[in-house]
Amino acid sequence: MDISLETVLSRLEEYSLQALDYFSRSEVLFQLGLAVGLLLLSRPVAVRLRRVLETQARTIKGRPGLLRLIVIGLRRLKWAVFVAFLGLSILVIQSIGWPARYPIISSTALLALAWLVISLLSNILRSRFLARSIAFIVWIYVALIILGVADTAAELLDSAGFTLGTTRISILLLLKSVFFLGVTLWLAVSLGNSLENRIQRSEDLNPSLRVLIGKILKISLIVIAVLVGISAIGIDLTVFTVFSGAVGVGIGFGLQKVVSNFISGIIILSDRSIKPGDTITVGETFGWIRELRARFVSVVTRDGREFLIPNEDLITQQVINWSFSNDLVRLDVPFGVSYRSDPHLVSRLAIEATVGVNRVVESPAPVCWMTGFGESSLDFVVRFWIRDPQNGLTNVRGQILLAIWDTFKANDILVPYPHREVYVHQVDKPE
Repeated sequence: MDISLETVLSRLEEYSLQALDYFSRSEVLFQLGLAVGLLLLSRPVAVRLRRVLETQARTIKGRPGLLRLIVIGLRRLKWAVFVAFLGLSILVIQSIGWPARYPIISSTALLALAWLVISLLSNILRSRFLARSIAFIVWIYVALIILGVADTAAELLDSAGFTLGTTRISILLLLKSVFFLGVTLWLAVSLGNSLENRIQRSEDLNPSLRVLIGKILKISLIVIAVLVGISAIGIDLTVFTVFSGAVGVGIGFGLQKVVSNFISGIIILSDRSIKPGDTITVGETFGWIRELRARFVSVVTRDGREFLIPNEDLITQQVINWSFSNDLVRLDVPFGVSYRSDPHLVSRLAIEATVGVNRVVESPAPVCWMTGFGESSLDFVVRFWIRDPQNGLTNVRGQILLAIWDTFKANDILVPYPHREVYVHQVDKPE
């Protein structure tokens, strides 16, 4: 039932007059002053107590979990001291017998204790902003219950709203939606991350299948969390029928690339064409795959740069996967020697020099072939295999050339350079 603005204002005025009459009593003013004084006193006491506890905590070695709990407790030490002071004051009031009723002190003690417990429990969240926001929201709800005004506040919040179909949309419903959806989404994401980490550590699955299963689990949990959160607050899912049609049109036009990259990512994970750890070349980008995401693939190059390549490009463009079916990669290093050299000796020395490089595998064995008679040199190519292309290709080629150079220098084999001979002919002038 809708409540008019005039009714809300009249109720607020009535509550204000009642509060003014209540807070003008002597026993109430005494309790307010006592609560404020204890709050001010708790700060210096907490500072001195913290110094003592920090000194004792520094003596603890090799127990990081316990130290983290101590640090969390020290941050809330002021509130713990305040709650202790309030508890002692309640015992003193009960022994004296005045005031006969002390609702402000008892309510303040309950509120402070609730804030202390909620703020300690919220530290399980890594984000400080999120932890403080959730702690504040939960504490407000608990405070309304402790003060006995939860029903009145709910009625006021529910009075401001409108009806959409069979569902009433109000401020209360929006607050409940944010809370329930936030909690369910947080639980879904946390559970999804935990399951994904467990799957990534599984040795029975290949890397692509690990990523695919992890992504499907996270997306499924998030969808279930949204549906459960919406159902928990009493919203009929048929209300979103119109919005789902609009979302479909948006996907068809504005989100076309996003959906294309998402579907391409699922295809890549399904056919296992690339996986984390593979060394690939896409266009002019050469590097190893660090991570597969729903929208892009993270490729780290040898110079430390990280390229985020859309999944669609890996489907539509030519991709060289250096370790798709086999981690063996063959490389060629061409070189030339002088015509005065023995080609059989050159081939044997080049193979011996190549075998001595660390990254060159023994099987298949390196080979060296003569490829032609050049203008100023005998042309050769040495071919060898490596198993770690992610560690670079240019550097291993450079090591091979240096090894061949050292071997040729030790055996007096010359590496030629182009030269030209110019003949000058004297032409007799006609008489």
